[in-house]
Amino acid sequence: MTKSKIFFYFCSSFIFGIFLNSIVIKTQLLELGFLFVIFGFVSALILISIFWQQKKIVLVGFCLIFLVFGIWLHGTAELRIINNVLSQYNNLENNVVLTGTIIEEPDVRENSVQIVLKVSSINNVNLIPLGDKNRVGNVLILATRYPEHKYGDELKVMGRLENPPVFEGFNYRDFLSKKEIYSLIRRPEIELLEQDSQKITILVRRKILDFKNGLREVIYSNLSPPQSSILGAMLLGDKSRISDKLKNKLNIVGLRHITCVSGMHIAILTTILMSLLIGLGLWRQSAFYITVILIVLFITMIGFQASAIRAGIMGLLFLAGQHFGRKSFSPRAIVIAAAIMLAINPLLLLNDIGFQLSFLAVIGIIYFLPVFQKWFRRIPNIFQFRNILAMTLSAQIFTLPILIYNFGYVSLISPISNVLIVPLLPYIIGFGFLFALTGIFSQTLGWILSLPCWFLLTYLVKILNLLSQEWAIKIIENVHWIWLVVLYLILGIIVWKISKNREADFLNY
Repeated sequence: MTKSKIFFYFCSSFIFGIFLNSIVIKTQLLELGFLFVIFGFVSALILISIFWQQKKIVLVGFCLIFLVFGIWLHGTAELRIINNVLSQYNNLENNVVLTGTIIEEPDVRENSVQIVLKVSSINNVNLIPLGDKNRVGNVLILATRYPEHKYGDELKVMGRLENPPVFEGFNYRDFLSKKEIYSLIRRPEIELLEQDSQKITILVRRKILDFKNGLREVIYSNLSPPQSSILGAMLLGDKSRISDKLKNKLNIVGLRHITCVSGMHIAILTTILMSLLIGLGLWRQSAFYITVILIVLFITMIGFQASAIRAGIMGLLFLAGQHFGRKSFSPRAIVIAAAIMLAINPLLLLNDIGFQLSFLAVIGIIYFLPVFQKWFRRIPNIFQFRNILAMTLSAQIFTLPILIYNFGYVSLISPISNVLIVPLLPYIIGFGFLFALTGIFSQTLGWILSLPCWFLLTYLVKILNLLSQEWAIKIIENVHWIWLVVLYLILGIIVWKISKNREADFLNY
């Protein structure tokens, strides 16, 4: 058994441990989680110590250790929520006084701004010496747009802390807990304490964000909505600037994914960068390392969004596979990428639907793409029509149950809209970055280079308006979770059959 396969088993066990404890927490069977830890750890020690000479049994023992580690890590994250210091002040009648530092780029809306503040003191009591700084957590500030504040600013805030709300069909509290945000405060009084921080990390991040603001200004001054908001979401992660009407149209036609920085965007960007750098005369190895650095800077620029981090890990794994001669993007790489992200934040597994959709889509493409390509082999591949149709259907098969369960709808027009739009994304992203970068130095040249991008985005908007009809979406409500389990069991059996057939075809060949 290869080392990579052993590591794959360890990662899978770790993820399953997080899943087990997530279910235990959701069902409030906390004693069961404790029993899992004790039983798993004792069983692992017995298997490893008694059957040391039998490698397969020892492997099972180490897998149990990783499973227990997953349970423990998720339990620790949940305890941080329960023991969070700030949440003890939630929903009290009196105002509190907080001091802290802005740790994310403020999310500017039309008439408001959302600020994530890392709290250092409350009511003039320093919270950092408590031992575990993660017990303090962050607070989400819902404030008026002006005066403006920047990443790294130190603020003094006075207002009333609240529990994040839980809406029907959407648990906003769980959504915010992924960022260690357990409290929010609406329209507080804000006083700027310090703006010019000398911390190197803040200074570097501010320079990157200043560059991002330069690109943003070029995009929004040369393009009008909705073209500007679509391109801003694609290149800068400005999803909040997309109107609700446009979001609804994107959902109906199954194209919401193009406005998120996904694995597809990173793959396009890495391809463009590698081709450009090699075209400029760099050796492939040099181009590889420069591309990796630029992708990391890009993810930093758009604010370490969860979708971007996922995409970055997947893209860098893919790029590394090509660099080291392993061009096949196997399920092992997917599981390893998932394990890395869950080790950083174990709450993502059940609390982040985007996390689930990203990895399920890639798994669907890995297993079903060759099947659909074989079925569609008689269809002409003009403008990548056949490949995009096969890829879209492959991804949708694995993501459809999750979409229906969480959102209660399915887009009937998605394969057609993806075929009409997805082939243009490399050109939209390429022209978009070209005109935005050029526009920073020359307004006139930037405007000229924006014309091809405007034309492509206008075509995209026309397709959206044409296809986003009521009949294009099917509403399916009140789906029980048991159907989700049944559907993924069926998909698992199908994947197993496909894998067996591939092995048989390889051996027969």
